[in-house]
Amino acid sequence: MGMSKLKQVSLEIKLSKLLKSSKRDASLEQYETPADVAAMVLYRAFMDGCIEGKVVADIGCGNGIFAVGAALLGAKRVYALDKDPAAIQVAKENSTALGLDIEFINSDVSEFNIDVDTIIMNPPFGSQRRNADIPFIEKALEFSKDFYILLNYKAGDFLERIIGGKGEISWEEKVDIPLLHSYDFHRKEMKMIGVRVAKVKVW
Repeated sequence: MGMSKLKQVSLEIKLSKLLKSSKRDASLEQYETPADVAAMVLYRAFMDGCIEGKVVADIGCGNGIFAVGAALLGAKRVYALDKDPAAIQVAKENSTALGLDIEFINSDVSEFNIDVDTIIMNPPFGSQRRNADIPFIEKALEFSKDFYILLNYKAGDFLERIIGGKGEISWEEKVDIPLLHSYDFHRKEMKMIGVRVAKVKVW
């Protein structure tokens, strides 16, 4: 495997400069993935051999942070899907600014049906719409060989239950990420939330 010359810290710096979505829909639970967390997950996937030369998808891509990172780390082909056209537009601008070749899909996750090697995603946590993250996990189980996911730490063994006998969690880590005041119903300017980052090997 050829190794990318891009170090994790350099990747984080590049990702921190991406445009963010200015319009957000609370029902879609659109929260940004912090650049340091995205870089950590992407670099882990890269070191696992799941990015370079692989077909990678970022589903529920938002501003495209995982798609951009995968392209920078040498993915053979990258797909970025989001149902929100405004998010897709921002992701496209980020891709263009860096001269990357990413295929964008403006549709609901239910319509994703492309076989890929790896999916990297930060789906809705299901706080506003219960079980909103389940369709993302089910698609990853159906169409990828490995997937990396961010989940609400409070969800406990939720991921294990959805995976069932279709795969196994081969790595996980807990990180705290800042949830910025993004919507009118947020009472605090910022609060830290516990996030479970996991890799699932699909059988």
